[in-house]
Amino acid sequence: MTTRIYKEAYFEASHRLLHYKGKCFRLHGHQWRVEVWMDGPVDAASCILVDYNLIKEVVHRYDHQVILNRDDPMVACLAQFQEVITTEGDPTSENLARLFADQIKRACTEQGIPARVAKIRVWESTSCYAEYSHEDL
Repeated sequence: MTTRIYKEAYFEASHRLLHYKGKCFRLHGHQWRVEVWMDGPVDAASCILVDYNLIKEVVHRYDHQVILNRDDPMVACLAQFQEVITTEGDPTSENLARLFADQIKRACTEQGIPARVAKIRVWESTSCYAEYSHEDL
């Protein structure tokens, strides 16, 4: 039997898009919203598919962080003063959706949880999000 759960989490972070021609080339911030749908079999003893806190902990690693393309020259400058999270490619909502899905999947695997990320959405504003579903992951 397969069960599906849903978790919504928020984080505040800044980013910039190094390869974008427009306003988002500049360092700026968002309140990001992450929606995660997971499915799989529930644990026989606990009757839990995935602890919601596992998802929240992955997302909250990005709270109040600066997220930049690893090739961004701004990384070296900012890293002198604070941690900088880097991504392969620009830190778009599309890229972050893939990154979160991979990190949640890895955390489940490490804990022996046979669940999968069925769908994930990363909102960078109230009107814009990127979504991946299991077929894409």
